Amino acid sequence: MKRIVIAAPHSGSGKTTLTLGIMDALKRRGLGVAPFKVGPDFIDPGYHRLVTGTASVNLDGWMCGLGFVRASFAHHAAGADIAVIEGVMGLFDGIDGVSEAGSTAEIAKALTAPVLLVVDARSQARSAAALVHGFASFDPDVKIAGVIFNNVASANHERILREALAASAPQIALIGCLPKDPELAIPSRHLGLTTAEENPLSEEFLRHLGEVIDRHLDLDAILAISGSTATLPGLSPESGPRTETAGVVQAADRVRIAVARDAAFCFVYEDNLRLLREQGGELCSFSPLVDAALPDGVSGLYLPGGYPELFAEKLAENTALKDGIRGAVEAGMPVYAECGGFIYLTRGVAGAGATHPLVGIFPVETRMLPRRKALGYREVELVGESVIGGRGTHARGHEFHYSEMGEMPGEVERLYRVSKKGIPLGLEGYRYRNCLASYIHLHFGGSPEIADSFVEHCREYRTRSSI
Repeated sequence: MKRIVIAAPHSGSGKTTLTLGIMDALKRRGLGVAPFKVGPDFIDPGYHRLVTGTASVNLDGWMCGLGFVRASFAHHAAGADIAVIEGVMGLFDGIDGVSEAGSTAEIAKALTAPVLLVVDARSQARSAAALVHGFASFDPDVKIAGVIFNNVASANHERILREALAASAPQIALIGCLPKDPELAIPSRHLGLTTAEENPLSEEFLRHLGEVIDRHLDLDAILAISGSTATLPGLSPESGPRTETAGVVQAADRVRIAVARDAAFCFVYEDNLRLLREQGGELCSFSPLVDAALPDGVSGLYLPGGYPELFAEKLAENTALKDGIRGAVEAGMPVYAECGGFIYLTRGVAGAGATHPLVGIFPVETRMLPRRKALGYREVELVGESVIGGRGTHARGHEFHYSEMGEMPGEVERLYRVSKKGIPLGLEGYRYRNCLASYIHLHFGGSPEIADSFVEHCREYRTRSSI
């Protein structure tokens, strides 16, 4: 499998735009591209999907473990001509300052994938080559095979960059020098870029990006580098998730699960959905923005994250669906909600002197904040029985939001004992009947029994409902 990691020394270097351009250029050559994203980000994968037509998959060594990462990569890349893996933050940035856990470097090493380093060359000349030299020597097991200089000011600037790299790191290929181009900026907001659902890239944007890539990058060199990889290491039936087993689940054991998927609810790990399918979950997408009812015959509900606060008025107006979800929760249907899905289940989103009423399962209101409320990896231990597992179940996930809720009443049960790098953060994960909601996005890859438990609870609900 040809594979390449696109990384950078720091965020804001232009790696997302360049990743999209390279994916698009490869697709225009007739190649099948398997897109991946390192880390817990949801927004970049949406743009990957928009360009390639294929769901982009998160690879996170800290949340899932490297065995799962390798097996997930092998599963999702199967049948493609090349895998393009976009990094997160700076190449070596991860959970802390002393380990590679959660970093792009960790994934590149785990997949023996060569790295293209995207360097923002603005306000730099020969110093840019010193930066590349430092990154290439920091960890010899990370193979930086090529460099792309971005935001190059002039032909003379490009000449200096080429000379400096050739003199200081001749073993590293210069893939290209891209000029400054404000037309290639993608709008952003507090969680990063705007989502692909809100801001689908126009034909004009993609055409211009394609022209820039064709004119300034050596795509043949990228293909040659991507094909220089070793065999994917450490892959065995025991090394990661089960492969596609949904086909052998008996028809009678399959159970329909509704999953919210629209512009308001677009943050979900693809492997979470895959693991649910493998256990017999028949996933049915629906839109809380426009659908008046849940899909027919469902026995479970998954409400992922997203930006419900941006669509609060429209969500509030859909009273029929809100009533349907409230009735399903009261009937004991298994419901799992995270971050934006959790917000949707509160009394509403307050702002501009008014509150947009939402489902109202949890008796608190949500309000947006001008500054970030929470960011980072989280470890979770269940302290009671739930739809995703029993007492003592451990899971890992990520939390990132600019909202906060009122004080949850004491009678609402807390099921998550949350910590960060061993430091206790308190209790979270709220349950009402069979509805479990939290700000934390759990990745099921680290604890596949979560998917087993949820699907089994949905089967039990179906059986109870049919009596």
